[in-house]
Amino acid sequence: MSLVKLTIKGISYSQTQNGAYALILNEVDGERKLPIVIGAFEAQSIAIALEKEIKPPRPLTHDLFKNFADRFDIVVKQVIIHKLVDGVFYSSIICERDKIEEIIDARTSDAIALALRFNAPIFTYKNILEKAGIYLKSNPLEANTTSQDADNVLSSPEVFGTEESNQSGDTYAKQSLSELIELLEGAVQDEDYEKAAKIRDEISRRES
Repeated sequence: MSLVKLTIKGISYSQTQNGAYALILNEVDGERKLPIVIGAFEAQSIAIALEKEIKPPRPLTHDLFKNFADRFDIVVKQVIIHKLVDGVFYSSIICERDKIEEIIDARTSDAIALALRFNAPIFTYKNILEKAGIYLKSNPLEANTTSQDADNVLSSPEVFGTEESNQSGDTYAKQSLSELIELLEGAVQDEDYEKAAKIRDEISRRES
């Protein structure tokens, strides 16, 4: 299966789930976006890595991992989002030490936070992007966020219990497929990325 390179388009506030954000990944040589719902703590960590001028007074968890890896000559070579099951994305971190490559399982939000700190590329497989990628009008918190915008993300409370699950649960279970498609178009039009991701996952679940 061929790999597709992704970049971080931005972070959008969740309009329906308290303490959650939608991380928007962008296809490098295309127009598809891959929204992934993540927790506030992970959003803060990613925002700090994107905004180079913001330096926390003490190392965050991902900064500690980077310092630890540097001390023992471990390099993160790339991150691959390799599986999508019931709306949950699974990722692998490809590491190297002494020319020996290791593959480590990780939550997608953690893997991306580390990829930013190691300047490592992010990939997914073509079939995952075909299944979960959607075309969105892009107006989230952009990757070249200003310091003021990043501060807005960082000022939200840290919520550790939110996984990057796009599961729709029972919210859309009673909707027909045509109704879901209409709702998806409306969510895209309203730039509600987190809602669009949930509807997309329900559609993908029924079509699989």
